[in-house]
Amino acid sequence: HHLTFTGPQLHGAIAQLLHTAIDAGIAAGALAEAVDFVRTRSRPWFESGYASAAEDPLLIQRFGELAVRHRAADALLVAAARAVDTARAGLDDDSAAEASIAVAAAKAYAGSAALEIADALFEVSGTRAALDSLNLHRHWRDARTHTLHDPARWK
Repeated sequence: HHLTFTGPQLHGAIAQLLHTAIDAGIAAGALAEAVDFVRTRSRPWFESGYASAAEDPLLIQRFGELAVRHRAADALLVAAARAVDTARAGLDDDSAAEASIAVAAAKAYAGSAALEIADALFEVSGTRAALDSLNLHRHWRDARTHTLHDPARWK
């Protein structure tokens, strides 16, 4: 038992905030690669009637949904960081608890968003995206591995 943990503290919240940022970053990277892949390499669905996959309104809608998930994860990350900063300014049991709850919510959401977006990369990009040589599966692998490190069910 260390004296650091005898009163209100933010060590856990700060550590979890870093993990939240990792998940949000994985989501951002997967989304950016999916956008680039669809714009430059994906073929349109044969029945879509479009010359480019990037013109497909169903893909555009799905990218919109994924972008909303990514923006929400980023917004929750920023809100959690602000809650930690606010708690640090007047640290007591209540402010430490509020910061910890904000970080836990952000982490649970960012992990879920990272998994969804990394998985959707293949959904929107098509079968070519699964080629080992492209290494796009690293986003899903990173999201899955990182979210297993500290599962959302424990938040």
